[in-house]
Amino acid sequence: MMYLGANGDYGKADLWLRRAAEQGNADAQFWLGVGYEQGRLGSTDYREAFKWLQKAAEHGHPDAQVSLGQMYEDGEFVPQSYALAAKWYRKAAEHSPDNGGAGQGRNQLGMLYEDGLGVPKNLVLAYMWYSLTRFQGNLKNIECDMTRAQIAQARKMADHWLKAHPDEHDTVAQQDRRNRASIALPAR
Repeated sequence: MMYLGANGDYGKADLWLRRAAEQGNADAQFWLGVGYEQGRLGSTDYREAFKWLQKAAEHGHPDAQVSLGQMYEDGEFVPQSYALAAKWYRKAAEHSPDNGGAGQGRNQLGMLYEDGLGVPKNLVLAYMWYSLTRFQGNLKNIECDMTRAQIAQARKMADHWLKAHPDEHDTVAQQDRRNRASIALPAR
């Protein structure tokens, strides 16, 4: 499917995306929202971007859920709300397997827990969400501020989450084994 004027014809892209989006296609809704947000369908139109991203997010599209969370976190077109950002990041984070948006949602949710924005500050939950992503920089950084017991608790929570999401287990488990081998626990 060619979206956003892959051949340079943005007018046709808008037409075909809109037709599919109006018929409930979440991918088309997402790409139409992105097109309006980035000004690829003429000028930037945050009202239209929000409308289509919200529809896609409500249909369970993880990339749209992350985009909507980012709009709330940044206060882009909507009043800034870390609580609503966390809500949408959590919805994206729960998707399995991680085909893009889910990992971004987990990472973003981890950052909100680490900073206590929109959710209570909780390094254990931040670590748990970070450990379920492909982005390992945050995981390594947060370990410096945690005790061994906290890290063990977070790893146990991540293992529990993986058991409840078997599609994700193999990918994250292989990655986690590599990470554990390269990260020493702090002596606390």
